[in-house]
Amino acid sequence: MMSDTFILNGKETSYQPGQMILDAAKNAGVTIPTLCYLKGFTPTGACRICCVEVKGARSLMAACSTPVTPGMEVTTESDAIHRARKLNVELLLAAGRHNCLTCQANGDCRLQDLSYFYKITSLQFKEKDKQNIYPTEDDNSFIIRDFSRCILCGRCVQACNELVVNRAISQGYRGSGSKIVTGGDNPYSDSECVFCGHCVQVCPTGALTEKKAEGLGRAWDIKTVRTTCPYCGVGCQQNLHLNGEQIVKITGVEDGAPNYGRLCVKGRFAYDFIYSKDRLTTPLIRQDDGSFKEASWDEALDHVVKRFQEIIKESGPDSVAGISCARSINEDSYNMQKLFRAVFQTNNIDHCARVCHAPTVAGLAASFGSGAGTNSIAEYKDAKMFFCIGTNMTEAHPVAAYYVKQAKLKGAKLIVADPRKHDLARMSDIFAQIKVGSDVAFINGIMHVLIKENLYDKKFVSECCVGFDELKKVVLNYPPEKASEISGVPVETIVKIAHEMAATRPLMLIYTLGVTEHSCGTNNVMSCANLQMLLGNMGVEFGGVNPLRGQNNVQGACDMGALPGVFPGYQSVTEAANREKFQKAWNVESLPDKPGLMIPDMLEGLPTKKVRALWVFGENLANAEPNITHTENCLASADFLVVQDIFPNETTKFAHVILPSAAWCEDEGTFTSLERRVSMVRTIKTPPGIAKPNWWIFKELARKMGHDWPSNSGRDLCDKELAVLCPMFAGITFDRIEKDGLQWPCPSPTHPGTPIVHKDGKFTHGKGILKGLEWTPPAEVADKDYPLVLSTGRRLSQYHTRTQTGRSDMDTIYSRETADISIDDAREKGIDDGEMIVVQSRRGKVTVPARVTDVVPRGMVWMTFHYREGNCNWLTNNVGDTVTKTPEFKACAVRIEKVT
Repeated sequence: MMSDTFILNGKETSYQPGQMILDAAKNAGVTIPTLCYLKGFTPTGACRICCVEVKGARSLMAACSTPVTPGMEVTTESDAIHRARKLNVELLLAAGRHNCLTCQANGDCRLQDLSYFYKITSLQFKEKDKQNIYPTEDDNSFIIRDFSRCILCGRCVQACNELVVNRAISQGYRGSGSKIVTGGDNPYSDSECVFCGHCVQVCPTGALTEKKAEGLGRAWDIKTVRTTCPYCGVGCQQNLHLNGEQIVKITGVEDGAPNYGRLCVKGRFAYDFIYSKDRLTTPLIRQDDGSFKEASWDEALDHVVKRFQEIIKESGPDSVAGISCARSINEDSYNMQKLFRAVFQTNNIDHCARVCHAPTVAGLAASFGSGAGTNSIAEYKDAKMFFCIGTNMTEAHPVAAYYVKQAKLKGAKLIVADPRKHDLARMSDIFAQIKVGSDVAFINGIMHVLIKENLYDKKFVSECCVGFDELKKVVLNYPPEKASEISGVPVETIVKIAHEMAATRPLMLIYTLGVTEHSCGTNNVMSCANLQMLLGNMGVEFGGVNPLRGQNNVQGACDMGALPGVFPGYQSVTEAANREKFQKAWNVESLPDKPGLMIPDMLEGLPTKKVRALWVFGENLANAEPNITHTENCLASADFLVVQDIFPNETTKFAHVILPSAAWCEDEGTFTSLERRVSMVRTIKTPPGIAKPNWWIFKELARKMGHDWPSNSGRDLCDKELAVLCPMFAGITFDRIEKDGLQWPCPSPTHPGTPIVHKDGKFTHGKGILKGLEWTPPAEVADKDYPLVLSTGRRLSQYHTRTQTGRSDMDTIYSRETADISIDDAREKGIDDGEMIVVQSRRGKVTVPARVTDVVPRGMVWMTFHYREGNCNWLTNNVGDTVTKTPEFKACAVRIEKVT
């Protein structure tokens, strides 16, 4: 970009056209103080602290909102400037009550810094009448709003409306009565606020502070440690503000990818679980009477060794199985799969991707040769168009959604396809309210129009893909009329979507579990891949297929080989060369050559004794699996069950041995995000009691079985094993990922990582594979006995079975299970909002409050699995995807009745 010059403090200085004085000065190393400026957004000039002299101007100018022009002469330091800045600071101090001694922001307040700099020891203006200052609001669990310290800079309003686009607050009233208000001027707790907390992070005074931080330490007590968020798969970078081992507060890393300061309610406030008194602190062994006895590590692990050896001797190595954890670090999953393959000699290792994104791995690998997302979150904010299908990302992946909403504000087109009219759907340009389980037919209908009207990318398809004739043959059997009949989307909407997609390229396709958790989940994923290849939207910026992974390290657990058919780095267990490489590295004579069991088969194998011993690491199967009654019957049938976790839960009740493990912040390692970014997770505290790092537990058990593993830390495992054994991770070592991490593939120590895969249509396995796919209905559809369709998902403030969020004040936002039903169904049944109803399927029933809403359509019920009581998994169907056996959480038949 061409640059011009201006005169800054007497020196010729370059600037970029369109730059404001503030930014140009900063680039030149000159700091101009400001209170209201928010980087990257339209300046407001509200505080007037950044005033500077511009030659020829009749008055001082606001540097944040005055554009630089060629030859402009700017002075940032003079007596007149300092008098003006000091006066503005004094006016702001007089506008409220700024008693620093009692303020939580003492030492971390920009207004205080300026007061100190200008030596303001007394006010020349009368302090605002205390009777006119609004009372402090502290009736929620997270944010204190002290209006007496608010200087009306507007940073919080800009952050809420333009940066995270939650649009919960604005400036209200006029004159001396001005204040920052929510809709209706209600408290945060009774407003549209989602408690992302970004308003707190950008506040330059003590007007907005973290409630949990009160009394835990001031700025001078605090040290800051950077780490990666333990919740969804976005991989947000956090600064932990610590007083000793205690987290005082969490802020987003302003210059850290991918979130650049943004966090959601969980990432900012749901950290208390690591300090919970409920934590497991010592190994426990079940006694004959069903009680648990505390044990040493030697006692517990010796018992595990004894039972596993007995079972393997009696029934063979495939009679044992393991389930790894998608919330723990990569290095833990690596050591667990290594234990099962190298020591137990079985490939019966899996993890919870099986119940969520296994169809992503299988489907994208079949289409592209690589089973992961193709593009980067950084692209979202500048994309031209989005097709979001089966994703409630504003709740499940809120930080990723911030960028989509930002792009929409800048003019991007947004097409949403979902059974529910959720918040993202309400922002869309086109909303296709598809019927549950109709994705393949709906996408086939769009592709029919593209092919029939010659709107597809013929060059990309002919040069970069194979299988077009097969795809065309199938797709031409799905004219918009047929697709409309199956999906419920009007014909004209299907045609309009196809035309919009053809006219605006590239588009980013984003999906979540609404695509994968079906009996046809893998076909749904391949349909998304078909569409993007047909449009030529692959291997380019602002394009690709972008699955949003649900848990913080579900991508990483897949990468580490916690899957029954692959070693770490997706190296097949059936290939002799791969086995030989890992045999040599792990110092064993052989490794099993047949893919192992998937989680559903492991559970089914317990009653039949095909599987006799099961090791469950960090998964609460008794709440998270479909058809809880069936799952519990399977767990109760285990000859020997080891559960390794941070808390007792519904699954530990069935255990014979319980092993206490280190949690997030208690061990150093890595997470891998949905954009393939490997990021650091750092240690800030010791585990409670004698709980141990998970990788150590697996290593120690291996040692007791005669295997001496040299790696003795997360760093060793990453640098000395993963980087050596996996070509895609060869350039990923701890010293290279200290800040923003690296995106795989990263094949060498100097490689910068790969933000976009399949560049220029060069797919991992050569050419992209187009595949004609027929629509199949859900395994269980509504009928006269069960006339409604149940679909499931998650709420913004909760996470899975609440192991973490249930001990972090999130219950103050969403406190119990509910059933969302349509206004029409509620009226037909005479059900009012909040009344108790029974929801029943062929597998069970629950009693929960009804949540009557226009989000769900007639004929649908929507629930979650966060709480044990009312858990939707008492109802869900344990039928699976035909390829990956991922359960069909998104569709089963139910009926509802009002409790009388």
